[in-house]
Amino acid sequence: MAFLDEALLDDPAHLASCDSRETVRALATAGAQVREAISLFEDAAVHRLTRGDRPRAVVVASLGGSAVVADVLGMLAEPGSPVPVTVRRNVPLPGWVGPLDLVVAVSLSGRARGPLAVAAEAARRGASLLTVGAADSPLAAISARARGVHVDVGRGRTSSRTSLWSLLTPVLLGANALHLIDVPPSALRQAADRLDEEAEACRPSSESFVNPAKLLALGLADTVPVVLGDGPLSGVAAARAAAMLARTARVPATHGELPDAASQIVATFDGPFTAGGGQGVDARGTADIFADPFLDGPSMPRLSLLMLRDAPVDPTSPEEADLFALTDAVLATADDAGVRVHTVVAEPGPPIARIAGQMARVDFAATYLAIGSGLDPAHSRHLHQLRDQIR
Repeated sequence: MAFLDEALLDDPAHLASCDSRETVRALATAGAQVREAISLFEDAAVHRLTRGDRPRAVVVASLGGSAVVADVLGMLAEPGSPVPVTVRRNVPLPGWVGPLDLVVAVSLSGRARGPLAVAAEAARRGASLLTVGAADSPLAAISARARGVHVDVGRGRTSSRTSLWSLLTPVLLGANALHLIDVPPSALRQAADRLDEEAEACRPSSESFVNPAKLLALGLADTVPVVLGDGPLSGVAAARAAAMLARTARVPATHGELPDAASQIVATFDGPFTAGGGQGVDARGTADIFADPFLDGPSMPRLSLLMLRDAPVDPTSPEEADLFALTDAVLATADDAGVRVHTVVAEPGPPIARIAGQMARVDFAATYLAIGSGLDPAHSRHLHQLRDQIR
């Protein structure tokens, strides 16, 4: 079981030596990414997206670190989009995609096989094309040959996990221009401000006892995390959180969304990772200070619940009231079972600003969890070994 040394999180020398690609600094540029992406979108001749009729349907291709782009667009489009928005992680494209449809392909490097294959097939079928990725990349070339719109992600972007907003912003602006979602540039600028606030609060020089991301990392250390969103918006943030905990902090995490996931999540509270589930844990699930790891064996990691709660939107809505009551009930049940509980509550604002704050908080926490455990958040030896084997 990994041990997180709190002192390491406040040690500038350790932070610098362990974070080889300055992941913390890259995450702190999220607000700047939004503002730069708005400018790059406006420079990309995007009027060609809206000069014809609205597309019959939209297909979004993104995977890996950029998969959340499609998830966010789908979540925002679902309540009111006049056309269906679907997600593809790889080829083949649905058989119905043709000249009346729009295909969006996202890849930071512009070289990921899935988005490249989807974009090439879309071009062959005569579909409209919006691509987001590096300039002078194969993805940009496909878009140019198909007379599509390509939006550059700017320079200095090396990881899709830390460049999310360079990828997401142009896609949201394109969907807004087509009247599929209501996310104008003003809402994205509010999201940028929210991201700047999180970066300031979670900066490396902010000590652990006041830094919300470091505190969350310390709380998640030595646990098996379950991330739960209290609705569609927080559900997407929960999926991103689980991916960041796994890829960045090397912590296996599962995620779900209320109300559907309530039963399967609460059922785990009876399992071996909660109260009485392992040596060195008392009836409340609290570590036993008298436990001897040599005589009793190593203690089993505890289950932790990371609850992502959206800000209230319409307190008079019966559906929102029911979801609020269910969330409180899940939290109370977790507490009774001895599950370690952490909550991240979104600040009020437009949906894109609310989800921006939630994702940023957990992004920083996952990075600090890796660094505090002595891991480089940007480098996985086994992942590189896997890539070498399948190359």
